[in-house]
Amino acid sequence: MHTTASDGSWSPGAVVRGASEGGLDVISITDHDTAAAVPAARDVARDRRIEVIPGIEVSSTFGRDDIHILGYFIDPESDAIVHHSQRAGARREERMKEMLALLSDDGIEVDFSEVEAAAGPDRVVIGRPHLAQALVETGHAKSVYDAFDNLIGDDAPAFVPTHLLEPAEAVEVVLEGGGIPIWAHPPGELVDTLLPGLLDAGLRGLEVYRPRNRRSEIMRFESICKTAGLLMTGGSDWHGPEGRGSLGDFHVRAEEIERFLEAGGL
Repeated sequence: MHTTASDGSWSPGAVVRGASEGGLDVISITDHDTAAAVPAARDVARDRRIEVIPGIEVSSTFGRDDIHILGYFIDPESDAIVHHSQRAGARREERMKEMLALLSDDGIEVDFSEVEAAAGPDRVVIGRPHLAQALVETGHAKSVYDAFDNLIGDDAPAFVPTHLLEPAEAVEVVLEGGGIPIWAHPPGELVDTLLPGLLDAGLRGLEVYRPRNRRSEIMRFESICKTAGLLMTGGSDWHGPEGRGSLGDFHVRAEEIERFLEAGGL
């Protein structure tokens, strides 16, 4: 789950309260390239019957494709996580300015300060959703979806890859931070290509259960995990209520991820 520390629309406390009210027993805060929201989330969770697994979603790229590695049960204050967050923040700001320059070349003027304003005061990480919102607020896009489709999406004119880490390096960041590395929303067409190298780096599992996964994808990922002895996890990738329903609408049964919970000591 994502919070206002990255590209989520709810504060850490609001996410925990919403998850608790939605009937969830265990969640993980996995903001993009930062664990800054974890302490606040765990503080709120102490007064409720809900467990917050400290996490992070580490960004990496393979060509022009984003490959995200979830780190569960990390130490948010470890040198590896803190260093990665600092490096990622600098690279994301640099990337944002590169995208703004490409937009300017096409006659679309948006200042970096306008992206910061769209991101809000609690943001630790700035990303494309904030630029999309700034494009809407400055009248250059009709909606966030329009901004992605025509200006800053993966195949759009102003897209710039993050180019922060190689996928195997993202796995290493999680391991060095004391966590369990899991491949988030693995693209089916890249699994066979990337999985051997990720396993060599220490990958422990795949995110198998997601709201958007077709049954055929789930069955394929389950088979891969069983064959390779990998952990299976699931999650909503929840960023906010916009178009995603309420917290608790999607959940994973404990027995489906029993080995994962045991690996983390739950």
